[in-house]
Amino acid sequence: MNPKLNCVLVIDDDEPTNFFTQMILEESGCTENIRVLQSGQEALDYLPKSESEKGNTDYPCPDLIFLDINMPAMDGWEFLEEYRKLNVSRKIIVVMLTTSLFPEDKLRATAIPEISGFENKPLTPEKITAVMEKYFTNVPLK
Repeated sequence: MNPKLNCVLVIDDDEPTNFFTQMILEESGCTENIRVLQSGQEALDYLPKSESEKGNTDYPCPDLIFLDINMPAMDGWEFLEEYRKLNVSRKIIVVMLTTSLFPEDKLRATAIPEISGFENKPLTPEKITAVMEKYFTNVPLK
């Protein structure tokens, strides 16, 4: 059996983008589970459950998070501030996936240790391949 990521967590408020992202992730065959949450707060509620309930199929532990910057109520930067406080016990790769065209956002992202990568939307098979090759060399893609 080929190893796959346990879970990819997508945090983005845009439903059409989420549909497309989920479809691309499914086609890549890189993960057992995909969870899509539409706010940073939903993700902050989800992550402790995934840590405390190992093996729980409702809250699989993510290996990879795609995080949008611009969301209402709590943007990606605010999510990261709160995420730090969770003290997640395992290393989760966080990739900003955004429509932001501001060079300052990419520069800011590179200065935050919790952020592993920065990609512009939309997610493509090529971008998934690049992320997988960089951070998860043991996970083959379809």
